[in-house]
Amino acid sequence: MIRGALALLAGFRLLLGQPELRAVLWRLLALQLVLALLVAAGSLWFLNWLIDTYVPQADAWYWRALAWMVELFAWLMAMAVAVVAFVTLGSIAAAPWLDMLCLRVEKLHGGEVASLDQPWWKLVLASMGNAVMPLLQFLPWAALALALLLIPVVGAAAASLVWGYAGIRLLVFEFMDAPASRRGWKWARRKSEFAQRRWFHMGFTGLASAMLLIPVVNLLVLPAAVVGLAGSWHQQDELRERR
Repeated sequence: MIRGALALLAGFRLLLGQPELRAVLWRLLALQLVLALLVAAGSLWFLNWLIDTYVPQADAWYWRALAWMVELFAWLMAMAVAVVAFVTLGSIAAAPWLDMLCLRVEKLHGGEVASLDQPWWKLVLASMGNAVMPLLQFLPWAALALALLLIPVVGAAAASLVWGYAGIRLLVFEFMDAPASRRGWKWARRKSEFAQRRWFHMGFTGLASAMLLIPVVNLLVLPAAVVGLAGSWHQQDELRERR
């Protein structure tokens, strides 16, 4: 997990330290800002719906305690939805720029990878297609979290754990989309990468998820994650070649 977190921090350092990468970042920021505002508005609506639907209204102290726990979970769920939506929509809408970041990272590491030479709309459609399988696997976890809310007392805590794991697992595949697409990895190969380096990706994505909750910093997380992951994979390739 520590290696994953360090890889993300290395992505931030490279993104902000290299002029070639900063030039791409400036183009991304306006899009990221618009998405952040839209996602914030949608998350507030979702939060109000959760509170109106699930928070019990009663005067007894135990009902008030239960209401407090459910409302806390509603806030956690709304924040998780905001993070997932922001990264998923961002990785789709910004696919051409994220691909460009990957290409420039590979060049910085001495790689000889040709540009995909695809129009922007094809990259966007490909990113939309790549988001389908992770979302389909996320939905049963989300349904389970909502069902757990119906269990008194322990339900909210259990739902928070389920929702947190499912959200991080989904984001793993969203963050790897651009660098994995450049390598031509299909869904099976991406699942294999997650299975082989599960704790690396959990540490990487866990730290990224926490940073997505910090205003302004959250605008940099997606491009930094793409840069960090592309750099980490390139270093792994070099290690294999030396062996």
